[in-house]
Formats: sequence, structure tokens, C-alpha cells
Amino acid sequence: MRIWVARPEPGATRTGERLAALGHVPLVAPVLTVSATGAALPSEPFGGLLLTSAAAVAALGVTDRLQLGTVPVFAVGTRTADLARKAGFADVRDADGDAAALAALVRTALPPGARLLHMAGADRKTEPAASLHAAGHHVVTVVAYAAAAIPVLPAAVARALDGAGEPRLQAVLHYSRRSAATAHDLAAAAGRSGAFRVLKHYCLSADVAVPLVAAGIAVHFVPDRPTEDALLTGLSADDPAGT
Repeated sequence: MRIWVARPEPGATRTGERLAALGHVPLVAPVLTVSATGAALPSEPFGGLLLTSAAAVAALGVTDRLQLGTVPVFAVGTRTADLARKAGFADVRDADGDAAALAALVRTALPPGARLLHMAGADRKTEPAASLHAAGHHVVTVVAYAAAAIPVLPAAVARALDGAGEPRLQAVLHYSRRSAATAHDLAAAAGRSGAFRVLKHYCLSADVAVPLVAAGIAVHFVPDRPTEDALLTGLSADDPAGT
């Protein structure tokens, strides 16, 4: 299948490579660009570091890593956990799931009252902070990175939606609610709303699918677990020959 990868870099290229290895034809064209904010970290000690995105690891500078290097790290998933270990963190726990799983992992590992640092994005949900506050923890949030939407639909995507000069798009992978909403809005603004709607939409989670459902777009597949491996399993089930 010809599949649009709309997630930001550096994950987009990695996903494209995985799709190609599975026999698909990826079109890597992110609709969001992510950059670090450069926000300073609080100086007080913390009992845990919460990482809900790989972008949070990338946003940590050398000084930040030295300051937090011995603090237990609670990562939302395996990719984020692996990056944290490569960044020099010694004690990394992998929630292998979503924000709710991360909150549950912290509750089992730390007693109530622990002071936690959440390296978050500018666009973030209430979890895991809400559950952790309810459990008696104190969560300090630092906005470490922000995602900005690109202004117009990438030309390669427009051509592929039209089937003009290259294989027509058949599917799109959505990794966040923000990127799904942005992809929809850009396609509509470019006059390709109809072509976008008929794509097979693969969403990392039910939460990611929310803006598509709200727009009346049929979501083709949502995995049982919010991991890339589970998402790509859906592709294999639909198109075992990788065509």
C-alpha cells in the first residue's frame, strides 16, 4: 500500500523505513514540526521523572541529564525508555502503554507524596498528572517541547491524493490527536477533503482517532495497545502481501 506517514520527525523517517521493510510504499510527510522550548528545570530534587514522549528526551540538554541522571525515569513506552537509557539515565522503567499505564507504574513504584517532574509538550492531556495528583503525588510540569503545524498540505501528499504523477495514496498512519486533526484540516484547506476521507485511517489509539470521528471520517483500525508494533500489525492483517 501507498501510506502517508504524517507524524513528526524523527519518528516519521523511522516509521517510513519500517513500512518499506514490510513491502509498503511510504510517503513521509510530517504535518507537525517539534522543537525544544529551552525551558529551565527547577533546581529542587525530584523522586521521579515522567517522560510521555520521545520528544521529551530529545529536549533534555547535557546539563539537564546530569542534574536528573540518578532520578528514576518513568517512560510511557519502549521507544521513549530506550532513548532515555541511551541518554544516560540509569534507572528507567517502561510503562509499555499510554499515560494511564504510566500513572499506574508510578503508583506501584513510589509512595504517595513523591515529587515528580513531568517533561511535557505544550499540547498535553490531563493524564498522567491528574491520576498522580489524585494518588497523593506532587507533579511539577515543565513544557519542554512544542509542536507547530505546517502551513499548507505538502505538495507530494496533494499529488498522491490526486494520483497525479505518482501512486495514489491508499492509507495514512495517525500517531497523535494533534497530527490527525492537522492532516484533516490541511487536506480540507487544499481541496482534497474527499480524497482524504476515503483513505484507510490507522490510528495509534482511540484518543488519536477523536478528531477524525468528530469530522465524520471512518477510522479503519485502532490497535488494542497504543504501540507502533500493534499499529503495524493492523497493516499486515489487511495487506499480508504488502501491496
